[in-house]
Amino acid sequence: MPISTSAKIHSTAIIEPGADIGEDVEIGAYCCVGERVVIGRGSKLQSHIVVMEDTIIGDGVTVYPFASLGQKPQDLKYKGERSRLEIGSNTVIREYVTANIGTSGGGMVTQIGRNCLIMAYCHIAHDCIIGDDVILVNGVNLAGHVTVGDNAIIGGMSAVKQFIRIGKHAMIGGCSGIDRDVIPYGVVRSDRVTTLKGLNIIGLRRRGFSNEEIKLMQSVYDEIFLTNSGATITSDKIKELKQRYCSDENIIEIIDFLLAYSKNPICTPIPTDGNHSN
Repeated sequence: MPISTSAKIHSTAIIEPGADIGEDVEIGAYCCVGERVVIGRGSKLQSHIVVMEDTIIGDGVTVYPFASLGQKPQDLKYKGERSRLEIGSNTVIREYVTANIGTSGGGMVTQIGRNCLIMAYCHIAHDCIIGDDVILVNGVNLAGHVTVGDNAIIGGMSAVKQFIRIGKHAMIGGCSGIDRDVIPYGVVRSDRVTTLKGLNIIGLRRRGFSNEEIKLMQSVYDEIFLTNSGATITSDKIKELKQRYCSDENIIEIIDFLLAYSKNPICTPIPTDGNHSN
């Protein structure tokens, strides 16, 4: 399989014999391209990119530094069978993305469609099938055999369980854990309410806080958050605590944080959607 004479390959790049490099392809510094890789016309590997196994990259694809494409799957059932990764034309793969080849348990192919945007640190596991015009925001993790329909968007830091189907034009909110199929055109967000679990006692001890300091902080914590069966403490009560403990900088740190204006609700031991009133 040839390397086109119009390809621009940096002198530090390693291209194994047999790789098929199309017309006007650019391969930057320190890239490694395996012997069975196919790269389509006008695609660009910026630098420090590894592309291995049977990976087929379409025309006009741009891959940013430190991506790893076509490595063997993270699947203990994988026995070395020859499978592939396919990336559609005009897709953009950002920094540190990983996408693995398929397995015999999933059709032997992992597919990423055309015109997709795969943002930094995303992981696309073996046998995933991603449609066209899909956006995976930073840090999305797709487990094996996930199917994502055309024009779907998955918000940052979301994780999708094995074999899940996400329909066309669906929208997944950030930081979601998806363990059920999502209908086409649907909007989904995992219920996630951050709950306060107490003071960071171990961390305080490691940083040299005395037992007396920690005991006092714990007492104030209990008074603020655990009185009235977890009911929201009033601003007047917090101001009274500030007067009472005005000479203790650790307590004042907590009190001033609570009194400061914020558009966000305060994390409490009992989940609440209401803002703390100042």
